Amino acid sequence: MTKYSKKQITLHWTLAVLFAAQFIFHDAIEDAFDKVMDGIAVSFDPLVAGHVAGGIAILLLTVYRFYVRKTIGVPDYPQQGSAQTEKLSEWVHMATYALGILMPISGMVAWFGVNHNAAEAHEVMKFAFLAVIALHVAGAFSHLILHKNNIFKRMWP
Repeated sequence: MTKYSKKQITLHWTLAVLFAAQFIFHDAIEDAFDKVMDGIAVSFDPLVAGHVAGGIAILLLTVYRFYVRKTIGVPDYPQQGSAQTEKLSEWVHMATYALGILMPISGMVAWFGVNHNAAEAHEVMKFAFLAVIALHVAGAFSHLILHKNNIFKRMWP
């Protein structure tokens, strides 16, 4: 296997767009949650509903993507990479799956359970996830610039 399947590519980029939207449009749910924690009733807000629906979609798609990864497999790691970078790559992928599952769960517990601790965990995971994304992007660009193997083609339609 030299390239990810069309299903894997579609899942990857769909999740990337959903993750970006969650980060960009999170202010509405953060404000609504603060009001709820202060005992103030909140009215329907489509951005809040979108954040909740987006989180549920991320959870379901991440679980499905992990299943697809385990059943279909992944392309071999490029030969130019060292054993350490291959381990780091695997760690980044597994952290992405873990956070793609744990963040929506913590968000649901926070929102539906009005749970401050879950909200704090959700916030901490947001920064961890941003760090993992940065490592993922840096790794992809290191393959492009340092190893000149254009690894991007494996995950591009």
